[in-house]
Amino acid sequence: MPAQLPSADEAELAKLLIQSNYLFRDLEVKWLAPYLSPVLTIEKLYSNRPVYTAFRPNIFLDVLYIIINGGPIITRSTPLDRIIAISYPGGCFGMRNLPFGFGQMSRAFPSLVEAYKTTDVIKLPLDTLKEIYQDSPVVRERYDKFFELREKFQYHLLNCSSYPPQAVAALFRALVYQERSLGNQPQSDGVYIFDLPIDVIARSCQLNHRTVEQVLKGMQKVKLIEAAKSNDSSEDTIRVIDPERLKETYSATRDKVSWWPLK
Repeated sequence: MPAQLPSADEAELAKLLIQSNYLFRDLEVKWLAPYLSPVLTIEKLYSNRPVYTAFRPNIFLDVLYIIINGGPIITRSTPLDRIIAISYPGGCFGMRNLPFGFGQMSRAFPSLVEAYKTTDVIKLPLDTLKEIYQDSPVVRERYDKFFELREKFQYHLLNCSSYPPQAVAALFRALVYQERSLGNQPQSDGVYIFDLPIDVIARSCQLNHRTVEQVLKGMQKVKLIEAAKSNDSSEDTIRVIDPERLKETYSATRDKVSWWPLK
């Protein structure tokens, strides 16, 4: 553990991380603060601008991106331009591109990482992450959990069949599983709330925008989801109000979803 006493800025940064991110949740401020440099600041990633290209041969990152606010952050694979990862506040990204832990082996094909909407992040240097990881069993367990969740998210997307209701439900199930595992959701009323534009759904499920719109209307009609409310922060908000019954659609094959008109 670092020997120096933390500054006020370091203590405030530690408090922010503990309050806003799964990796550091419920740690002690006085324990975490000495690891943090006072020069660490919140930075903005602006929408539709590349952050980095993931998985380039022999090229690694030197920071872990900790999401504080905004987003989502997406990862686009090529050549189909399919979204294979979606990250929200409370999560992190970049761990699979660090030459550290499972990041040394969890490689894939080059993929573009970008902020779909403006996002506030803190860039945690690799050396700082290594120190914290080494000294905290809690952080080790949570950091490793991110790799598991990335694999399970992509597993859900593998179940995106060409049947549109099942494809969209598979994405929703992936997000529900991810956010529940991170302890970010559900809300106090059991609802899962996602800032999830139609374009992101379409690129995740390999559907056209019109088809996605029709699926969402059907899901609203049978009360699986709700559209954005007036007090939601984004007009792209989707409220998953019955995640358990969503499993029926997720596991459905053709002719089993009565509310979908196209067979």
